Amino acid sequence: MGAALGGGQGLPPARPRGDRQVTQLFDPVPRGTPRQKHSSKITVYVSDEELLALEQARLTLRAGFGVAVDRGRVVREAIAVVLADLAEHGADSVLVRRLRQDGAS
Repeated sequence: MGAALGGGQGLPPARPRGDRQVTQLFDPVPRGTPRQKHSSKITVYVSDEELLALEQARLTLRAGFGVAVDRGRVVREAIAVVLADLAEHGADSVLVRRLRQDGAS
């Protein structure tokens, strides 16, 4: 899977440095996919607090806005939103700012 994220098969490096132009690998206005059988899977570990917050968001969507979705759909939409922001704002995106703040590199 590492080659699919950069470095191999003619793709740009997975972790660009500085404020270089990044080759766009995704739709600039992505949408999370609806509930369906997906062909790819990842495992993400979250804290108890993150899981509770995700479940609370799901319940708020249902009770407060009439939007009944599963947690996976919420996560896919969140990924779509953060990737769209990265594509539009690059180094000034929320993702880059938060990861830099956390010391990830």
